[in-house]
Amino acid sequence: MSDPLSFPKGEWHIEYITPKLIQAEKRGQILFQQTTPYQEVVILEGAEFGKSLILDGKTQSTEMDEFIYHEALVHPAMTSHDNPRNIFIAGGGEGATAREVLKHNTVQNVVMLDIDEQVVKACQEFLPSHHKGSFEDPRMNLIIGDAAHFLEQTKESFDIIIIDVPDPIEDGPAHKIFTREFYQIVKKRLNSNGFIVVQSGPTAHSFATDCFTVVANTISKEFISTANYHVFVPAFGSTWGFTIGSPSGYKFPMNFKELDQILLKRDVRDLLMFDGKTSDGLFALPKYLKRELQKETRIITENNPLYVV
Repeated sequence: MSDPLSFPKGEWHIEYITPKLIQAEKRGQILFQQTTPYQEVVILEGAEFGKSLILDGKTQSTEMDEFIYHEALVHPAMTSHDNPRNIFIAGGGEGATAREVLKHNTVQNVVMLDIDEQVVKACQEFLPSHHKGSFEDPRMNLIIGDAAHFLEQTKESFDIIIIDVPDPIEDGPAHKIFTREFYQIVKKRLNSNGFIVVQSGPTAHSFATDCFTVVANTISKEFISTANYHVFVPAFGSTWGFTIGSPSGYKFPMNFKELDQILLKRDVRDLLMFDGKTSDGLFALPKYLKRELQKETRIITENNPLYVV
């Protein structure tokens, strides 16, 4: 038996969950490693989670459990809309967010903006089980560029806007995407019955207020209806939070029987995690999290940004 007070032998991917907490996975081959103009990009083979995308030292998704994160990110918003046709994705370089969106037969057009071309190319080559050909779908329109700038300039409006960018690290490319100013831009580009959904950070008791509650509060200042939900993602070492909003006054969450009928009608049949009953569970937040959300007063702005460690 190994000594619990010493680190096991071998090569390990070590990730800081907080400055005082690490998660480690024994690793195999490093498939891709490059410092781009925006971030440090690594794709490696993990002994437990399989192929993993890591940006600036933070796991973004893994072969073993990415479906949990991506289904939770995409389908609550997609099923809340009665006819989602035109979808915008900020980030999502693995192509897995687009993969989930494209499962809905109502979708006619997906515009995906990722700022880092090297991430997208590496994921296309090394993470085929993530994207499963989504980049080749004729409904897919991949653009390399800045999502905020695109939304400011375009005249196009969207039914769903999905924000799938890395955490707001100070030197990373994504922190402006979490500001109130960005959500104001999003609101102008949403149809009146549209939805925004944002990955908003970990929700574990010890660090839910580092990011999640602040993002949720910021979004609530711009959208009439908002709701928060979370799911446990093993590779992240925590439950992970999402915030959904709409300018329409929509009441979250949808009745589970109605949700299941929508998935069936749209021929969304190959989900591994999400369905009506699961949706009820996602939105059933624990008391500590509801309390922290009620207490939160901070708002993220360009002059008062939020950075996580």
